[in-house]
Amino acid sequence: MSRLDLAIRGGTLVDAGIADIGVAGGRIAQIGGEFEAAISIDASGKLVLPGGVDAHVHLSNPPCGTRGPRWVDDFRSGSAAALAGGITTVGNMTFGADDENPLEALQRDAQAAARETICDVFLHPVVGEPSTRVLDEILHLAEHGYSSIKIFLSNPRFDRHIDGYVEAIRRAGASGLMTMLHCEDAALITHATQRLVEAGHTSPRYFPMSRPVVAEVAATQRAIAFAEVTGAPVYLVHVSSERALAACADARARGLPVYVETRPLYLHLTSDVFDDPDCGRFVGQPPLRDASDVAALWAGLAQGLVDTVCTDHAPWSLQAKLDPELSIEGLRPGVENLQMMLSMLYSEGVRSGRISLQRLVELTSTNAARLFGLYPTKGAIVIGSDADLVVFDPHLEWTVTASMLHSNADYSVYQGWQITGRPVLTLRRGEVVFRQDEVVGRPGGGRMLACGPAGRR
Repeated sequence: MSRLDLAIRGGTLVDAGIADIGVAGGRIAQIGGEFEAAISIDASGKLVLPGGVDAHVHLSNPPCGTRGPRWVDDFRSGSAAALAGGITTVGNMTFGADDENPLEALQRDAQAAARETICDVFLHPVVGEPSTRVLDEILHLAEHGYSSIKIFLSNPRFDRHIDGYVEAIRRAGASGLMTMLHCEDAALITHATQRLVEAGHTSPRYFPMSRPVVAEVAATQRAIAFAEVTGAPVYLVHVSSERALAACADARARGLPVYVETRPLYLHLTSDVFDDPDCGRFVGQPPLRDASDVAALWAGLAQGLVDTVCTDHAPWSLQAKLDPELSIEGLRPGVENLQMMLSMLYSEGVRSGRISLQRLVELTSTNAARLFGLYPTKGAIVIGSDADLVVFDPHLEWTVTASMLHSNADYSVYQGWQITGRPVLTLRRGEVVFRQDEVVGRPGGGRMLACGPAGRR
């Protein structure tokens, strides 16, 4: 009988019932059957899930010399939050300085991640201005192990350089890369914001009106047109509204390579929170929407129209978010979410009957691994896959508090929520890195990942 490094015994797998999992050399070596192991972990009465793959996080600040507060997490603290939340792999957005080309920016972030990260990391280069140098480098990203680029349609420079951005999307697709698109129309945002300012409505409570649904819909329709004209696959980040989702459904029905991400904010909160005096806590881009949008997104999760749930984790201190000097012309978008995503999706989705456990695994792990060229090394519990495993207690009841966060953020938008279900143990490549509220992994123990070609559903 073989003797393996580690066994997780008696846990319930999503598609295999109760089965023991054997680990050797950091990979899954056996599922079921008899085997011996140097270390055994009892998972009786608990679920064993593949480690989450959150393809959209911000653990490195743009190197643009921005004055004032910045995002408070780095690869160390952000990866600690991820592992506490059952996320073993994150995809970080890499912003370049004005004088950097994409590969230089990626190298800078990769060096920081190698020093600091506890979870595994892959990187998405953000295309700032689509210069000839940048366009030429897109053709070489795949050979360096990258599977994507990121473009902001919400950036005012997008329309000034539209030819270059469309060419970037075309070249990305031709090179086997996925293009990630932030879909809000810059001109419509500017117009709506100026009208509010002229009316004296500048406080954060007016933020949802400054970035209306139509701005997301118009940009989503443009993104779909780019996919149709170029043949390149596009991945629409943090889709927030029923109307934008409907445009994606139409595109998919026509066979276009359009993939949809949403994030927890749009599943658990509505724009009603902007009646709160401290509503600046909830600012994200796009803004929170109405209850009908929340319902449409949950339906999209259940029906398979939404491919991934990712956090867009971009945390600030509460003081920075509530700065009284801020107005709708200059707020600080982003919230902490890495530690909460999986538990809340289980509690509010699986337990309530909105989605199946299988869909939860697809949305938080398998689909992202496929789309960004990491599957089946990541995103699956199969022999030969990395032993990224989460022992999840489906009955554990707990309350969200700021003190429990492993992020450097000092507040949660879900503070006081009652949740059922939580990771109690996380393994990254066969090593226990989180156990019973404590991150025990070593900074620098995570890996920078090389991705294969961008995948498909």
